[in-house]
Amino acid sequence: MSAEHPALITNDATALGLLAVILGLVFYTNSSSHPFWQKFYKFVPALLLCYFLPSLLNTFGVVDGHTSQLYFVASRYLLPACLVLLILSVDLKAIMGLGPKAVIMFLTGTLGIVIGGPIALLIMSAIDPSLTAGQGPDAVWRGMTTLAGSWIGGGANQAAMKEIYDVGGNIFSVMVTVDVIVANIWMAVLLFLASKAKEIDARTGADTRAIETLKAKVEKYHAENARIPSLRDLMLIVAVGFGVTGLAHFAADFLGPFFTEHYPQTRDYSLTSTFFWLVVIVTSIGLGMSFSPARHLEAAGASKVASAFLYILVATIGLHMDVTKIVDTPIYFMVGIVWMIVHAALMLGVAKLIKAPLFYMAVGSQANVGGAASAPVVAAAFHPALAPVGVLLAVLGYALGTYMAWMCGQILQVVAH
Repeated sequence: MSAEHPALITNDATALGLLAVILGLVFYTNSSSHPFWQKFYKFVPALLLCYFLPSLLNTFGVVDGHTSQLYFVASRYLLPACLVLLILSVDLKAIMGLGPKAVIMFLTGTLGIVIGGPIALLIMSAIDPSLTAGQGPDAVWRGMTTLAGSWIGGGANQAAMKEIYDVGGNIFSVMVTVDVIVANIWMAVLLFLASKAKEIDARTGADTRAIETLKAKVEKYHAENARIPSLRDLMLIVAVGFGVTGLAHFAADFLGPFFTEHYPQTRDYSLTSTFFWLVVIVTSIGLGMSFSPARHLEAAGASKVASAFLYILVATIGLHMDVTKIVDTPIYFMVGIVWMIVHAALMLGVAKLIKAPLFYMAVGSQANVGGAASAPVVAAAFHPALAPVGVLLAVLGYALGTYMAWMCGQILQVVAH
């Protein structure tokens, strides 16, 4: 949105109302018995619409996703509350029982990003040699290091790469756009695949027994304990969700600056990022509470409240996407797309080799590319009980992000010279 063409809606309360109506309509039509909607949702996953329709508001100038504070509020207030409520009822033993395949797929995804960048630069510079011509702060390879940081860890790792490799502002802003659009297209692909998981797993002969056992356990718990939530239940769910979020913010606001001031070298591990601490603290407290009586809040629908928060977050993520931006710098988008194809090809190859279910592939990939804000979204698309797996893997991504992105940068530098 340019200054001379301001967005139609600049009030965030109005924008939030619009997003809420969109989400309501998607859910209303998704459960409709009308033959048209039943056929429509056979091909288009509801979650994908919750994410794609808001992007049209941004693309056509109805709402300016970049000046709107909705994503910030959703990712800082609703996401931590959602993570606590989803992790509250987690069965840690059952998740451990999923075995090493989830971690193998996650690390394969990381490797795919590390080698995908240099491969994409090699391929695309053969088409357009100017990609490796510049060597200053705005050199393409420098910008690509920030993309690697974002796609292995998250925003904190991206910022760390910007500092480490002294990335110029121009190439950085181009790469941020590439990051948002390519990562969002890939997330859309994963959500689509999630809706076809059963058929795909049957075709590849993947062993889904551990996942099915975990799902069955959760469903059995619900069948035996679920109750209609009273106002007391709902207030307790709200108290736990936002109480822990508040506590985590309080601690993160101290820890982030503390590490920045006293241990600046820990930036490589994201320890200077308050968002990193926010996710780690809510995850840890949530895991701790899963061993306490608080886990019984699940019977009153804690994960349903969490899912409502998650869908609002999904809609605000969609607000950041502007499909028309691809036309502005097509060559950089091609670099991003080739990069993502290498990552995807490696993951699919290894998944086939170790007979890993599609769930591990999708969540392992999104824990890298999307981080803690969207890995649980993709995991929950398979089953709400699986969302914590996405969170735990995404935290692992934050820890590895800066190292692996730094390594990717070293290889990119060699390719560019």
